[in-house]
Amino acid sequence: MNNEKKPEMAKFGQRLKELRKEKKKKQSEMAELLGCTTSHYQKIEYGEINIPGISLMILADYFGVTTDYLLGRSEDGGPVG
Repeated sequence: MNNEKKPEMAKFGQRLKELRKEKKKKQSEMAELLGCTTSHYQKIEYGEINIPGISLMILADYFGVTTDYLLGRSEDGGPVG
């Protein structure tokens, strides 16, 4: 299996990291929000693993953005303010 990161997952991870830092949250705090380990959350941010749709919705609601923004499919729907 190919171990290269997919560009879509890299964009998602980048946006997730930026939003987390804007809120001044640690990776461990985000892992707790999603009910996973810190190591698992780090892999999400690094674009190494995909996440379930429910987790995507939780993150979008938490950061006040659209799922399309998080996924890098849209520049609209990003954080307001």
